[in-house]
Amino acid sequence: MSPAKCLRARMAESGLVHIMAAHSPLSAILAEEAGFDGLWASGFELSALYGLADMSLISMAQHLDMLRAIAGRTTIPIVADIDTGYGNAINVMHATGEYERAGASAVVIEDKTFPKVTSLAADGRQQLLRVEEFLGKIEAALATRRDPNFLVIARTEALIAGLGEAEALDRAQAYVKAGADMILIHSKKNDPGEIESFSRAWTGSVPLAIVPNAYPDLDARRVKELGNVQMMIYGNYGIRASSTALRDTFRRIIADGGVQNVHKNIVPVEEIFRLQRMGEVKAAETRFLR
Repeated sequence: MSPAKCLRARMAESGLVHIMAAHSPLSAILAEEAGFDGLWASGFELSALYGLADMSLISMAQHLDMLRAIAGRTTIPIVADIDTGYGNAINVMHATGEYERAGASAVVIEDKTFPKVTSLAADGRQQLLRVEEFLGKIEAALATRRDPNFLVIARTEALIAGLGEAEALDRAQAYVKAGADMILIHSKKNDPGEIESFSRAWTGSVPLAIVPNAYPDLDARRVKELGNVQMMIYGNYGIRASSTALRDTFRRIIADGGVQNVHKNIVPVEEIFRLQRMGEVKAAETRFLR
């Protein structure tokens, strides 16, 4: 069974899948070991890893390199965050083919103009594409995918742009008519009210995906009660957790004048060897190095 088919089967079986953002193979390995259903190949996290703003500054080649590396070290499905699709519908055709070949099980395309600005930035420029043009992008992605189980997820930023629920619903319904497999609805409000209201009003024939970054109180129990959300994407927690640990560890070393204290609070080097599969390497050395 392909990873894309596994992702669809898992949604059908459990009713809700949990997808963790990853910015490296190591973060992806840890997410898989933790028990997540899939991985979010995050543009935001990769941008942050490079020390860059999430404003279409990371190239498709850089993102694909990261995704291929993750796919080579993990087994769970990967949902690729491809922002606006790197251009118009022709660019989306190229991107969809490349991401599927690289190991993605789904792509998420958002209806902003290119170049985009990250959704949660205060006073960020949030300009939406004409509906007709975005429909072409959805249709282009669908026409390009080779595996019919590969998911094309349409993300509307109407709530992010302050255009209201009616506009978000109209756009989402149009995207479903164009063939989108799921709708990702996003909000930057600090409470989940917008998302819950949209979900209750949603009468479309496809399930919803959400990214509970700004409204962390919306947990799995409450989401399941909504009935039509089948994917929760934890969109920036990996890079935030990594940044917290690195900052605190580095500052502690400077404050202590050495590593005599921090070494007790971090994983031993043997754990890193395990994640690197050093046991397999040693076994291969014994077998093949003569």
